[in-house]
Amino acid sequence: MEFIDEKIEEYALKHTSNENDLLHKITRETNLEVLMPRMLSGHLQGRFLSLLSKLHQPQYILEIGTYTGYSALCLAEGLSAEGKLVTIDINEELETRVKGYFAESAFHSNIDFRIGEASSIIPQLEDGIDLVFIDADKEQYALYFDLIIDKLNPGGIIIADNVLWSGKVIEEVEEDDEPTKGLIEYNAKIQNDPRVENVLLPLRDGLLIARKLK
Repeated sequence: MEFIDEKIEEYALKHTSNENDLLHKITRETNLEVLMPRMLSGHLQGRFLSLLSKLHQPQYILEIGTYTGYSALCLAEGLSAEGKLVTIDINEELETRVKGYFAESAFHSNIDFRIGEASSIIPQLEDGIDLVFIDADKEQYALYFDLIIDKLNPGGIIIADNVLWSGKVIEEVEEDDEPTKGLIEYNAKIQNDPRVENVLLPLRDGLLIARKLK
């Protein structure tokens, strides 16, 4: 996940708006108490998600992969007062922690946190989604896109995380490396789908942003 010089990254962080106290708390406690803290979006990516959400002003956000709630709270900063954010995760062990963080936030009444298989929950969701953030099991990214695209409003945005996968997407892929193969499939799928326009940003571990045209 280290794509740029450490000093350049430090400089970028120094010239990026601060995260709020709750997000700082989530970062600290996730790194101290939760397995695989690298899954956290973090300060720089979190501020990017927040800014993109504020620019887009979504009424309805879907997040696939909650982890400890950091990215959901960043995205929620762009919601209108009546907006909603549905976030889905399979990990029941983090449910109490995440609900606690959401309860502390100003967006507690806007967030619908669901535990279960995203592939089963997404078809049950209503249409009219404005913004999607995908940060879950990499093998399923292409499936999630297929489940989401018809529920997304024209002009809606899909952001997929980890699409560079520590650079593995440009290396020779081992036969049993399903996550890397899944991400390569997803990146190609987005690039070749005429329903979207897209850009892949080498921010942190790679963000692929796709906008639905019609």
